[in-house]
This record gives sequence, structure tokens and C-alpha cells, in this order.
Amino acid sequence: MNDQITIRGARLHNLKNLSLTIPKNRLVVFTGLSGSGKSTLGLDILYKEGVRQFLEALGFVAYGMARPPLDSLSGLTPAISIDQYLTNRSPRSTVGTATEVYTYLRALFARLGARACPNCGRPAPPTYNQAEEWDPESSSAGGPAQPEAAFPCPQCGAPLIELSMAHFSFNKPEGACPACTGLGFVQQANLARLVDEEKSIAGGAVLEWNAPLTSYHATILQAAAAHYGFALDLAQPLKTFNQAQRDLLFYGVESEQFRRHFPGRPLPPTVRQGRFEGVATALLRRYAEHIQDAEYSEKMQDLLTVSLCPACGGERLRPESRAVTLAGQTIPALARLALSELGGWLAQLPAALDAPGQTIAAPALAELAERIRRLVEVGAGYLTMERAAPSLSAGEAQRLRLASLLGSELSGVLYIFDEPTVGLHPRDTQRLVGVLQRLRDLGNSVLVIEHDLEIIAAADHVVDFGPGAGKHGGKVVAQGAPAEVAANPASLTGAYLCGRAAIPVPRQRRPASGAALTIRGARCHNLKNLEVRLPLGVLLAVTGVSGSGKSTLIFDILDRALRQRLYQAGPDSAPGEHDTIDGLEQIDKIITIDQEHIGRMARSNAATYSDAFTPIRAAFAASPDAQRLGLTARDFSFNLPGGRCERCQGAGVLSVNMQLLPAVEVRCPVCQGRRFTRRVLQAHYRGADIAQVLDMTIEEALELFQEAPAVRGRLQVLSDVGLGYLQLGQPADTLSGGEAQRVKLAKELGRRASRRTLYLLDEPTTGLHLADVQRLLSVLQRLVAAGSSVIVVEHNMELVKTADWVIDLGPEGGAAGGQVVAVGTPEQIAAAPGSYTGAALSKIL
Repeated sequence: MNDQITIRGARLHNLKNLSLTIPKNRLVVFTGLSGSGKSTLGLDILYKEGVRQFLEALGFVAYGMARPPLDSLSGLTPAISIDQYLTNRSPRSTVGTATEVYTYLRALFARLGARACPNCGRPAPPTYNQAEEWDPESSSAGGPAQPEAAFPCPQCGAPLIELSMAHFSFNKPEGACPACTGLGFVQQANLARLVDEEKSIAGGAVLEWNAPLTSYHATILQAAAAHYGFALDLAQPLKTFNQAQRDLLFYGVESEQFRRHFPGRPLPPTVRQGRFEGVATALLRRYAEHIQDAEYSEKMQDLLTVSLCPACGGERLRPESRAVTLAGQTIPALARLALSELGGWLAQLPAALDAPGQTIAAPALAELAERIRRLVEVGAGYLTMERAAPSLSAGEAQRLRLASLLGSELSGVLYIFDEPTVGLHPRDTQRLVGVLQRLRDLGNSVLVIEHDLEIIAAADHVVDFGPGAGKHGGKVVAQGAPAEVAANPASLTGAYLCGRAAIPVPRQRRPASGAALTIRGARCHNLKNLEVRLPLGVLLAVTGVSGSGKSTLIFDILDRALRQRLYQAGPDSAPGEHDTIDGLEQIDKIITIDQEHIGRMARSNAATYSDAFTPIRAAFAASPDAQRLGLTARDFSFNLPGGRCERCQGAGVLSVNMQLLPAVEVRCPVCQGRRFTRRVLQAHYRGADIAQVLDMTIEEALELFQEAPAVRGRLQVLSDVGLGYLQLGQPADTLSGGEAQRVKLAKELGRRASRRTLYLLDEPTTGLHLADVQRLLSVLQRLVAAGSSVIVVEHNMELVKTADWVIDLGPEGGAAGGQVVAVGTPEQIAAAPGSYTGAALSKIL
């Protein structure tokens, strides 16, 4: 039996004709500098080739999945990837639906739920319908409502609807709140962004209407006003309109808002006769029609506001479903409990049921107990069922998938994990190691792409890539047991593993006794009425276990409060619940750098987002070739008509619809993936054309543009934050959360900051090797030395130990968190009793 995976001559991306043997049925860790080739081998070759070979073995044609450039690959088994990308960004998906915990809970409520008769008000007994078959929760809105069965109330004889699982699903018509269709929030047009109240309709008050559209709609509006018998002066500023005129313009003749002014009046029969749709109504219709188009939705975000549904208060269900109780609890109340608390409540439920109820509940309770146990085991016990899936961090989404894997008893599978410690406090790392080892012990090969030293030390086999990043990487520097890699003098990872190399502790920490921001009465989400002092002019680390309240305190309260003060952010960006924040006048500018993608469009990349591409285009336009060909900087943009290839509109690829299969991207046959016309590609800057520059790494481009100061400055900052290995033209939607965050940081570092600037960073060490963390720290320390203040939400103890001041929240996640556990220097935190962060710091200080 083949007990190893053998790769020969792998040449994808920066891999240097790499050959490697990986033992099967072992916990194997790929490590090395960021950009050294780990993910290329693990995800782009082993995973994709494993999937391709498996599909071909089943007789499917693996469209769009070409064999990677390598000589041979043998011993491969079916592969499953658990990466950092959310697979479901639907607002209808929650933690409860994604884990099916909510599905089993719906079954309990449908069969055992108690409610009051709407006619007599007395309790109606559960239906005990054991015959109903229930389906797994769907993320879609479901089909039409099914006919509802009924039975007589035992007290008054009035008909009562027989409850089914659908009545407790916010994704089905029977259970969804009619006002928000089960979303829990409503989207409304941002009227301030749609019109200018100071202008008249004729003068361009509706900002999205050009002159011909204004003329067209003005005719319809006047016809509508004539139909309903009131005057409408198109030269009158909008701020002087009465309510009927405003409701006509914004919501149209068919809206409830307008029809209340003219009850019983028939609608105009045609558009030309006054059937005006309304500016806001038309916007919401277009948004609904393009809801699946990420690019269109992103462009529309500024024109929309989101608010809690006034009908259900965010609970998503219709009133009848929200009123049903089980052992005194409603299903929305249970959805707000942390999963670990929910497990405790379910364990006590049988005692509150009668004998028939216990019999009916037993199968669902057994399944729920097992699912919740697995979720707690992977460190997700602090999450609530109602938490929306798009709001999960990459690490949280990854741990939900890991919990589902524990429920399958598969063996002979290759599991590939992409940094499973993302967002995980060191307290929970050993628990994660146990989960990975359990998957291995089931007879699987577990491959982990990771930088965490604790995970590396627990591996059976380690492969260290390097020696550098980008073109300097792509080789195996060391491999073997962790002790063998640690003893290898060529391995940078080994040096950190055995202590030959380490991130130094600052000789002197900046005092935290000067100016500060003080948040009082913070009680948003799970925060327990906190008063927290945040010193300024220092590197401040806010830490604690996952779900302890760090992001709520810094991003939901402080960030939003400063944005309202400095930039007059709208009401939809209101800060989380708190009393006051003292000292806000000491901040002139706030820069928040989180792990949100820098764009969901393939047209955005590191070069365009960081503003490095603008001076690159200018440098090309100033070249002798461009001058001779009559080219301008505009011609060197792949986003603008002129120099780009119009067949693919500068994308380099075409999307081919595969009917029932996902769309496949193929290289543009006109430009061969080079994005530009032949004329533009004839212009060279120091021997390279614009397409070749986009294919270069930042480090390579830095060498090319040494004599162009404007370009060099932008690229140098990208290199300083550890992104020298990144390809300039790599699409933004393929960057990891950590890479996207560092691109944002580089963009801000390229601007001039005042001494009263506050930087807020969300786990900036994500995806970084310790050597890269050291480079990032030098950048952060440089910001503080220049007079700025830096607050970092972080779990990486190597960064925390270099901070001037630390605020540790906890003691646990969810409802058991939200308190200040310890405050002080890293040394003071390390000595604090009851601090999980302190326990981790004490090992490395």
C-alpha cells in the first residue's frame, strides 16, 4: 500500500521544480515565510489536483481544472480544503442554520411548543405530530407557503393552526416576519445620497438623473400631480415640498406612503399618464434584481441604509412563531444564547417534559448535544445561533467547518487546513491540536498550512519552505520531525522553534500615564458596563479569548464614535451602547484597518488599491515609446476604454456560463490574458511592458522603478509591511484577510499622518511568519515614534509582548466575557491571576 504522497517537478507560481515526499496518515505542517510557496503546493496543487482526479474517477469532466505544471503526483487521496474564505455570505445564513443546530431546535418547537389560543387566550397543548418529516435548513428563501392544517382548541373549539418546522424558519414564508421577509433588518434608500434638497427637480435635485432622464421623469411627475389634483412646481427646491409631494417623488404612486394621502383614488393607468415609480422605490427594485451581483451590490451600498426590522425587532420570525414557548423559552431567546449555554439548557429540558414529550425529544436532543459538544470542542462555544454567517471572521467560519468534519467518520481523506489558528487565543490552541490529531487517528492525512509554533511543535512531520518569499522562495529548506527542523541551521522557522531567533522585548516601554481616551458605561453586546482607559501615544494591545468583547469595544464603540465626531457618519453607523467617551477631542484622524476584503471585484488589486498603479501609469506615459505612439496615462489603465483589450474589457479572462455548472473563466483569446491592446504593449519602461509589470512581484517592481521616486515610495511601503512577495496584479478577491489588511496599512502609510492620528488594527499578524511579524512591528513602532497612537486587537503573544500597554478582556467568550481581567504592561499582565493572556505571556517573557 502506498503510504506517501510523492510530488515531482512542481513548477506552479514560484515553486522551483520542487520534488517532495509527504507521509500519509500523519499530521503534517507546511510552514515558512509568507509567500514562500506553502499555499501554492498545499491548496493550488494538492487540493485542486485531488479534487480533479476524484471527479474524473467518478466520470465527471472537471471543467476549468487543468492539471497543474508538474512532472508527476502519486499517492494522492480525495481532498477536502478548510480555508479562510466564507462559503456562504447570504444574510439568510446564521450560525444556527450553518451548523443545523437551529434545524433540530425547530423540530423540538414544532412538536413540543406551547402557545396560547388566539381566541380564548388559554394554553393550547403541543400537537405531538410524530409523522412530520423535516428537511435540513436551506439558506434560500424557500418555495411558496404550504396549506396549513388545523385542529380545534380543546378549550373553546376555535381552529388552531398545526405547527410545523416551517413555522419556525425565517427562510420560509410560513415562519418569516412579513416586514423583513426573515432577514431581521430592512434596507431603505439613503435619501440624503439620492437628492440635493437645496435644488429643484428641474435644477438636478435627483443626483442619479442626467438631463434627458430629468426631462422624461418630470413629465411623468406632472402627469401624476394632475391626476391627483395638486400642484407640483418643478422649479421649487425639494426642501419646500409638502409631504404628499415628497412621498410621490421618493416612493411613487403605488406606495402606501403616497396612497394614504388619496385613499380610494384609482392609480393612473399608464406611466405616461402619471404612474411614477418613485426614486427610492426604483433604487430598491434595482438592488433586489441585482442582489446576486457582488460588484453591483458593492456600488449600491452608499445609497442604502440598514436598520433593525421594526416589526420583529431583529428576531426574523412572525409574531405567532415568536410567541411559542418550550419549557418557558421562545426560540428567538434561545437563539441569543451562547452555544455552550444552549447546551446546558438542553441538558435540563427532559426534566421539564412529560413522558410522551421526552420520547419525542430524545432523538433531536441526542443529535443537538453531539453537535454542540463538537462546536465547543473547536472553540466556537461562545457564538450564538442568531449570529449572521457573513459577520463571522475567517477563523470562526473555519472552526464551524472543522466541527462538522468531526461529525463525519471518514477515513482515507486528505484534509488541508489554511491557518486554523486565525482568531484563536493561545488558550485554545492545544484544544485545536487535539481535534487535528483526532482527524488523523481516524485514518486521514491532515495537512496544515500554519505559522503558529505550538501547532508546528505538535506535528508529526514539518516541511519548511523558503529560503525567502516570492522569487526567493519555492524551495524546501528543511523537513522532518519538529526537532529535526529546529536543529537545521538553514531553517528560519527552526531558528524560532528552538530559540536561536526571537522577537526582542523592548528595552524600555513608553509610559501610559499621559493623554488617554476613556470609554465609560460600555454595554454593547456582551460588555458588562465597562470603564476602560485607552492611553494615547503608545502601542496598545487589546487581547482576550475569542468572543471576549475586544472587537465590540474597539470597533463597534470607539471607532464608530470617532467617525461620527470627525466625519459625521450616518445614523446606520451609530456606535454601540455606552455612556460617554472622554478625550475624543485629542484625535484629528482615525484610520481603521480591518480584515475585510479590499474589493470583491477581480479588477481591484494591490497596485490599484494602494495607489501605486497611478504613478506606474504616469511613468509609462512619460517613456519614449509612449511619446512616440501618442499614449497617455489613461491608455495604461485596464479599467478604462482606450488602451485596454475591449474583448475582455481589461480583465484578461472571459467568464463562460456552464448552464447547471459554475461559470468558468478562460483566458481571453484576443489579448491572451495580457489585458491591453498590442499598441499599448509596444511601450516599454526599462525593457518591460505594462502587462509584465502587473505580473511582477512588488519586490521585482521595486527594482524596476528605482529611478521613479513616486512609484518607489508606494512600493517600498508595501514591501515594509511584508508584501514584497505579492504579485502587483493579483486580484483583490484572492487575497487572504491578513494580506488585504496589510495592503490597507500600506495605503495609509503612504499618506502623511498628523501627530494626532489613531490607528486601529484587527489582528494584523494574520498570515505572517514570525520573521514577518518582526518587520510589521518595526512599522507599527515607527508610527508611534512619529507621534501617532496605535491600538491593536490581537491574539499573537509575540506582538502583545512588545506592546507598551495591554488591556485583557474575558475571562471567557460570549456571555461569560465582556469584563476587564487585567490592565498594565505585558509583565504586569503575565503576573495577573486568572488571565489566560497572562499565562501565555509568562511563557515567552
